[in-house]
Amino acid sequence: MTAGVLERARSGDADAFRELTTPYYRELHLHCYRMLGSVVDADDLMQEILLAAWNGLPGFAGRASVRTWLYRIATNRCLNAIRATKRRPRIEPVPPFEPPEPSRRGDVTWLQPYPDAWLDELSASPEVRAVRREDVELAFVVALQRLPPRQTATLVLVDVLGYAVAEVADLLETTPTAVKGALQRARAAVGKRGTPSDSGRGLGDPGEREVARRFAEAFVADDIEAVKRLLTDGAWLAMPPAPHEYHGPEAIAAFLRASADGRRTMALRLEPTRSNRQPAYTCSFVDHQDSWYAGQLVLTIQGDRITGITRFLEPTLEKVLLAPTSSWTGRAPGGKTGRR
Repeated sequence: MTAGVLERARSGDADAFRELTTPYYRELHLHCYRMLGSVVDADDLMQEILLAAWNGLPGFAGRASVRTWLYRIATNRCLNAIRATKRRPRIEPVPPFEPPEPSRRGDVTWLQPYPDAWLDELSASPEVRAVRREDVELAFVVALQRLPPRQTATLVLVDVLGYAVAEVADLLETTPTAVKGALQRARAAVGKRGTPSDSGRGLGDPGEREVARRFAEAFVADDIEAVKRLLTDGAWLAMPPAPHEYHGPEAIAAFLRASADGRRTMALRLEPTRSNRQPAYTCSFVDHQDSWYAGQLVLTIQGDRITGITRFLEPTLEKVLLAPTSSWTGRAPGGKTGRR
């Protein structure tokens, strides 16, 4: 970015503003996703963030970088959204069969997957750390949702994005002592995570691919016993936006049997993909010559066993994940190009 671009953007040049902000769009979107746990909510909030930046740019003093200034706006907008309970649960789906009693009811029903294709876009940015698996996997995103909002922000800004404690204190308009306290409590709540040497762990790992392949074959064949053999004793099945969770191989198997019986003549088709740096499958129902989207399934694998299955049931998720998200249009509030 040149000083000329910044000055043109300050003067109301929408093209210059787009040039100024577009390089940071994906990383800011991922930041909102970590904070909110939902791609839909991250999409919505990015519109607010960019409009706030557009309106606030004339007052940008340049004491911090544009990137840090944008993270300040994004973080505070996320905190406001959480406080305003905009992190809305999705409509709970009604299954076409009678499911067994769940082991428990989950509390993060707004959770959605984040495609690896979007994460790969960040590799071209010299300002962004490599997206480590442990910084985006579903278990970490869920853990973040259960923290108090400012602890979430502090943990992400320091441990994931690499900001110094003093920088975060300035960004959150608090003291370094308060940041250190929030960070200590957040780390204790989330638990031990990986180290930088773990970057890329499991990506393309042949053992992981083999476990995922065996699961997919057994799953589409409704071979419940084969699925059970791949599960650890502590394995779980979650199905956002439904709150139902099943813990342990027997409980998971009971649900899968009921689901298979409920499909009757319909078969399942799985197409491999990746989300949250984890092996995943796009699910479709198949009935004679017709097929339709049935959500996405993400596996958590350790060694040669599956520890978690997250099956996202939203029928509209396909459009969300395929929709373009480079959403600054170059139009100022009110639909006019440029600032008045």
